[in-house]
Amino acid sequence: MTYATKERILKQLTRKTVSVIIAVTFIAGCAGRAANPVAVNQYGDTSRSCKAIESELSFIDSEVSRLIPATEKTGKNVALGVAGAFFLVPWFFMDFSQAEQTEINALRQRHNHLIILAGEKNCEMQRAQVQEVVKKSPEPTTKDLNQSNF
Repeated sequence: MTYATKERILKQLTRKTVSVIIAVTFIAGCAGRAANPVAVNQYGDTSRSCKAIESELSFIDSEVSRLIPATEKTGKNVALGVAGAFFLVPWFFMDFSQAEQTEINALRQRHNHLIILAGEKNCEMQRAQVQEVVKKSPEPTTKDLNQSNF
């Protein structure tokens, strides 16, 4: 094989490699979605009636109920990761974004803002502020520490 032939083959391989890397980058960018959080303070909040505030709170509750199942992606991502070990394509469908969790946190803040606003207007509601839910990793137990190889 001549030097020119080797150089031509190397250029073709380089082009193919770069093309594959660019394609994978673009496809991986499609995994997940961008968060679209609701604004906590919205125009006209101060002029809302008690009934309008209650209606908005009901809408927020339904949105949170809709988004909560989508926040737990671990099982789906593990299954896709295992399948991706055999076939490359499933890796492109793994979702590492936290869009749903960001939207839920924004809705929680909006909910709490409306509860405060309802309290200032002396609206009679049986709702309380919602605290932020933080998933903590389990604390190691004494048994776990005794079995470790430190």
